[in-house]
Amino acid sequence: MTSSYLIFATFAMAAVTFITRALPALIPKNMLDTPWLHRLNESLPLSVMVLLVLTSLSYQDLSVRTGLQSAELHLLMAQIGALLLVLLVYHLSRQLLVSMVVGIAAINGLLWLFTQLT
Repeated sequence: MTSSYLIFATFAMAAVTFITRALPALIPKNMLDTPWLHRLNESLPLSVMVLLVLTSLSYQDLSVRTGLQSAELHLLMAQIGALLLVLLVYHLSRQLLVSMVVGIAAINGLLWLFTQLT
């Protein structure tokens, strides 16, 4: 079941990517210059990145009995903290690459910090 889900998800993502890349060639030029389309174009990379990160959050191993010192909870807290930092940096700088680098550094730094506190 997992492999069929991955195949479906891969094809769905490829279809969405193809449609979004081909659509500007099919839309008349005067429609491409609308303000709402420019705003959508600015926020689309961050939206995709946030959706990808949210779907990969590791909350499946958590339960009511999960302790505050558990590695699973530390990982989830580091992921959420890094995501919030990425959103803040992207909001301030509008640089996707800088936001990604900050996110990678933040998740590693937060994981290190949580392991030091235990």
